[in-house]
Amino acid sequence: MASVAAAVALLAPAAVASTASAAEAAPRASAAAAPDIPLSAVKAHLTDLQSIASANGGNRAHGRPGYKAAVDHIKAKLDAAGYTTTVQQFTSNGSTGYNLIADWPGGDTGDVLMAGAHLDSVSSGAGMNDNGSGSAAVLETALTVAREGHQPDRHLRFGWWGAEELGLVGSNYYVRNLTSAQRSSIGGYLNFDMIASPNPGYFVYDDDPAIEKVFKDFFAAKGVPTEIETEGDGRSDHASFKNYGIPVGGLFTGASRTKTSAQAQKWGGTAGQSFDNCYHSSCDTMANVNDTALDRNSDALAHAVWTLGADGGGGPDDPSGSYENTADVTIPDGTSEAVSAIEVAGRTGSAPAALKVGVDIKHSYRGDLVIDLLAPDGTAYRLKDSSSWDGADDVVTTYTADASGETANGTWKLRVRDVYRQDSGYINGWKLTF
Repeated sequence: MASVAAAVALLAPAAVASTASAAEAAPRASAAAAPDIPLSAVKAHLTDLQSIASANGGNRAHGRPGYKAAVDHIKAKLDAAGYTTTVQQFTSNGSTGYNLIADWPGGDTGDVLMAGAHLDSVSSGAGMNDNGSGSAAVLETALTVAREGHQPDRHLRFGWWGAEELGLVGSNYYVRNLTSAQRSSIGGYLNFDMIASPNPGYFVYDDDPAIEKVFKDFFAAKGVPTEIETEGDGRSDHASFKNYGIPVGGLFTGASRTKTSAQAQKWGGTAGQSFDNCYHSSCDTMANVNDTALDRNSDALAHAVWTLGADGGGGPDDPSGSYENTADVTIPDGTSEAVSAIEVAGRTGSAPAALKVGVDIKHSYRGDLVIDLLAPDGTAYRLKDSSSWDGADDVVTTYTADASGETANGTWKLRVRDVYRQDSGYINGWKLTF
């Protein structure tokens, strides 16, 4: 997990892609329960990452040989399992970095479920908890998908990010260089960063209610209490996706914060000590990994992939259903308005109290803009006011509107008004997530 943001030097994207044969003839699966993820398999991947670090100066840091060796190692396993893999290159701090993306053939490519973890460590150590733990669990889940011949409704994609420790560089590069349509196709991103802390807590991201519920229900069924994750807000790769309006969720077992007496009573472990005393230190080795936490979180990861992967998105029984309009609409300069519409059908009941409105607007002076969400009955929900102090360009964010008094079905509109002259722009796309 990154501790501070960092300056980023980005070059044009470069990618090396490879495709291995996949089990495309496998039958499509229904919402079957996820298979158990063996702890021994996840720890075997961790052992590999430790060995790679040990053979390459003791770490897998950005720009160091251990990082690229780890990318190549994981890529080889995924290629052999039938994934279509892509190695994406970027530059940060004068060194080349790499993201590894793996797509499982099949599913609706217009509705992607993605799970990921950062693969880099800090330069001071091997990073077995931070973040070998998340990287290994995501890898074993991806390999389990292949072994099972799993074919969910949604398209599955897995990612391993570079240079997270320098400020989420790799994941931000990935999301930023997607087209608006490609970003809109990602219906959810699941992040796993530090999921085996030696003095663990069980923390669930609360960014998206539907994703959060899947994780909380899993742990509740196991009799494991959870808390909302706050220590890592904005400090791991989910933030790169969230900043572009993509629903996110994930798991975390704690870093440098101190475990309270109440938490120790709830989860065991030692009160008054940090969740991970070896956070960003040379002692973050295999001995720094809590097996119980790693096992539970690996199973929760697979459960979320199987459960959320079965939801096609947009249907009446899909609580996280998303509806998009990616058509460009010019925003007139002055007091006229631009309107983009989304038709919602097939849902039941009212819209949620936390209706998410993802907005991607290109504009040379966003302070000029007033943005409203218009419900099917014409009720306006103010998302953004104009401000002469806001001189930056573009509006790429997600707003939340309490639309619980509105019927879900009908024509929803995004209304954008440019209330001053001399600047121009357009609606690049927007999305409603119920």
